[in-house]
Amino acid sequence: MSRWRYFFRRLLLSVPVVLLGLTMTFIFVRMGPIDPVASIVGEQGGAASRVQIRARLGLDQPLWKQYIDYMTDMLTFDLGQSWIIQPETSVWSLLRIYGPRTLWLAFWSVLIPLFIGIPLGFYAGLNANTKRDYLVSFGGIVWRAMPNFWLAIILLAVLSQSERFLFGIDWQTFGVEINSLIGQPPLDFIGVTEWTSIGFLSIPIGVYFSGTTLLASIKQVLPAALVLGSASMGNEMRIGRTAVLETINSNYVETAKAKGVSGRVIVWKHVFRNAMIPLIPIISNEAFLLFGGSVIVEYIFGINGIGYLFYQATIQGDLPLVGSLMFVFIVGIVSVNIIQDLLYTVFDPRVGYE
Repeated sequence: MSRWRYFFRRLLLSVPVVLLGLTMTFIFVRMGPIDPVASIVGEQGGAASRVQIRARLGLDQPLWKQYIDYMTDMLTFDLGQSWIIQPETSVWSLLRIYGPRTLWLAFWSVLIPLFIGIPLGFYAGLNANTKRDYLVSFGGIVWRAMPNFWLAIILLAVLSQSERFLFGIDWQTFGVEINSLIGQPPLDFIGVTEWTSIGFLSIPIGVYFSGTTLLASIKQVLPAALVLGSASMGNEMRIGRTAVLETINSNYVETAKAKGVSGRVIVWKHVFRNAMIPLIPIISNEAFLLFGGSVIVEYIFGINGIGYLFYQATIQGDLPLVGSLMFVFIVGIVSVNIIQDLLYTVFDPRVGYE
């Protein structure tokens, strides 16, 4: 089996995974303890009001018909409307409002471990059994062991008294001033001021960019991103160190040394590329952490992204919103797995061959 045939086979296998995920979501949401009618009418609502609302929401239909309608809507990307959070507001509109905040948080939560965790892990592996190696390895274990909610609270406590703990530096006014440690990052640092129409297409001709707003947005989201990416950073440091040690002691590296290949070429061409292979699932699995851990981190730091929206929809019984967000999570995780298979296919030529 060739590499690309293996990849396309994995791509096709993702279809039943999505269908199974949607089915399990429907079972848990529609047959679980969530009662949207009670959330709408309240505790004082009468039986007649409950019956009317159930009929209006379609909850009096047979379960099999509700299942078919749900699957049809999701597979045609008709995510429906919110019932309780923002009644008669489409889920797509809510995603456009809350989604960019989570994506901005996720971007920095992945970027920080990539540019800190992996280089430190490779550095420790290249300097094995030294004081520097012990220091980096100990730091990786500490970062991995700290729970997100605990680290978030501690970090907020430190930053709120930053002049005391950070050598007199006030975090809120340092560099670019932000209004509060907790809140939504400003995402209006880039935008379009004017559009022009060419046929059926609309093309932006006036684009503005604010560097100050960008820096303020990064500063606002940085503590939450550090908390969310802390576990991944510890994992990447430890796995990166182990991968480098295994690669350095491999036969092809010893052969390259015997041929007189310079140490720099061995490290960059042979060691780093092959050491990245076991890190691919670690990096891609960060998406699972972002989907799950962002709920807690967004709530603590007041980011108010998709994680916060999902939490509010769950506790208030907004069934269409819960089901649609679960569909978005499932598609996102499956897409990450596909990207992981693609990276395996590119980095490791042995993938696919039996």
